[in-house]
Amino acid sequence: MNQTILASKKEVVANLVDKFNTSKSVVVVEYRGLTVSEISELRKQLREVNASLSVYKNTLVQKANDSLGHEELDQYLTGSNAYVFCSDVIAGPKVLAKFAKKNKKLGIKAGLIEGTVMDADGVKEVAKLPGREGLISMFLSCLQAPIRSFACTVKAVADSK
Repeated sequence: MNQTILASKKEVVANLVDKFNTSKSVVVVEYRGLTVSEISELRKQLREVNASLSVYKNTLVQKANDSLGHEELDQYLTGSNAYVFCSDVIAGPKVLAKFAKKNKKLGIKAGLIEGTVMDADGVKEVAKLPGREGLISMFLSCLQAPIRSFACTVKAVADSK
């Protein structure tokens, strides 16, 4: 094999390893059948949540996975795959699940969420979770509930007298 081609492939694998390390979620999707305008729309929606969609050769992704210790993801790397890298755990899978509901041609195959390999159902379950702000809001509501109940009880006692 030509040394320049081999060097460029090694550079792509190193780039992939870096992307896998810096992304909190990586989702493998099958994009066969999507038109260029549909893929452009998906990329636009992903950019809004700080995610990117890229297409790589499956063998190069397998080499990156093997060097990172994510060999169990290799079973999903067949066919025409695209890879969505996102710095947020929930945002990327949420956009993909929403887009896949509208357009049945996009198939979610698997994902690597914070170092854990998940199948399509697992990725869809992560997509159902509320976003970071929603989780913080729910947590704060739980913290305020006892104080709010106590304040209402004190107010009720004060109003009755």
